[in-house]
Amino acid sequence: MSTKKGSETKLAGTSDQFSKSGFILAAIGSAVGLGNMWKFPYITGQYGGAAFFLLFIVCLVAVGLPVLLAELSIGRGGRGNASSSFIKVGGHKAWGGMGFLSVLGAFMIMSFYAVVAGWTFNYAVQAFSGKLFANDDFGGQFSSFISGYTPIIWQAAVLLITGWIVARGISGGIEKFNKILIPGLLILLVILMVRALTLPGAGAGVEFFLKPDFSKLTPESALVALGHAFFSLSLGMGAMMTYGSYVDRKQSLGAATLAIGGGDLLYAFIAGLIIFPTTFSFGIDQAQGPTLVFIALPAAFSAMPLGSLFGGLFFILLAIAALTSTVSLIEVPVAYAIERWKMSRTTAVWIIIAGCFLLGLPAALSFGLVPGLTFGGKSFFDWMDFIASNIILPLGGLAVTLFAGYFWKGIGQEAGLTGAWFRVWLFMLRFVAPILVLFVFLHSAGIIKF
Repeated sequence: MSTKKGSETKLAGTSDQFSKSGFILAAIGSAVGLGNMWKFPYITGQYGGAAFFLLFIVCLVAVGLPVLLAELSIGRGGRGNASSSFIKVGGHKAWGGMGFLSVLGAFMIMSFYAVVAGWTFNYAVQAFSGKLFANDDFGGQFSSFISGYTPIIWQAAVLLITGWIVARGISGGIEKFNKILIPGLLILLVILMVRALTLPGAGAGVEFFLKPDFSKLTPESALVALGHAFFSLSLGMGAMMTYGSYVDRKQSLGAATLAIGGGDLLYAFIAGLIIFPTTFSFGIDQAQGPTLVFIALPAAFSAMPLGSLFGGLFFILLAIAALTSTVSLIEVPVAYAIERWKMSRTTAVWIIIAGCFLLGLPAALSFGLVPGLTFGGKSFFDWMDFIASNIILPLGGLAVTLFAGYFWKGIGQEAGLTGAWFRVWLFMLRFVAPILVLFVFLHSAGIIKF
């Protein structure tokens, strides 16, 4: 294991760990990313509104939380990176491949996630300056922006900020960062929610989000809800396992799991109360997909009083949510590099950051600037997203459920569960979660369709 050198931090299992509150806030920060603020609203719009939201809650409780507790338990039990923790609790080097899959997935996601995070930073600056609302061709502005060189500058800025935070260590960097920004994120959410709920016609959006119509649910919407519940908790990418390795033995993992799940759900709920009242108030199709955030919503902000202010706050909100996730994503390969190659934290951070920038560069350029970065009907960005999100992460999540459910005999003690609660949890890990995660994988990969 790597030890301190000057101001550099030790790896898991040493004195540089999360406090109880710091761990929960950091884990919530990992879960509350662009998935909650960007993807959740538009897939809810596509798959039935309130009915889909209720289905998402069921999936979060029935599958997401059991797998989350398993990941945290493996991390704290192994006291190492996502790969070595499997080896230490499993007792054989062969288990390390399961964890390395998560390390690879986190590295790949970070590479293209930083590109989108950079978009949010650019839009925050453009909104506050008023340039975003200088003309009403928001689709043209977005297309022009992503097809130029500017996204590379913002991608680099996101990576540099993330690297600076993570290089400062666990308690002095990641925890301190989340203790400041997670409460700030909640304040911004409440401000924007109040603004959205007071817009003319906002009631129709609230009704769409909170009054279920179960006739709109389909088998596909069930799998989408399950997939989002699973991935909104940052499962399968090693982040929760890595964070779990920095948790004190006195911390109740069961209580922490409930707190993280509750925080994730709260942020998703408030995001819905921002997006849907706003879209209904301005006649925007809430099911139009990713362009909802960067094209449709700027049009809405431009039409409301103090639109530059509220638009700027909204994109600052997205930028903060993105950063809390990039910090957890980069920590996964950083922890691996520190332990596997005996690097100092500082060295590991900046090598990984450089690698993410290089891998993410063709993703940033694949929106039209460089010909030839689209093949097989997908851009380089889309291929990275597809491979990481639809193949690596589901396989990583499946590995966690099978390992925890069948092979690790001491998991109940580490998780702090006994009696009926332990039996229910084990049943979910052995039979329910693996089958459902497998269905999500087969659906995401296009093998089964409805």
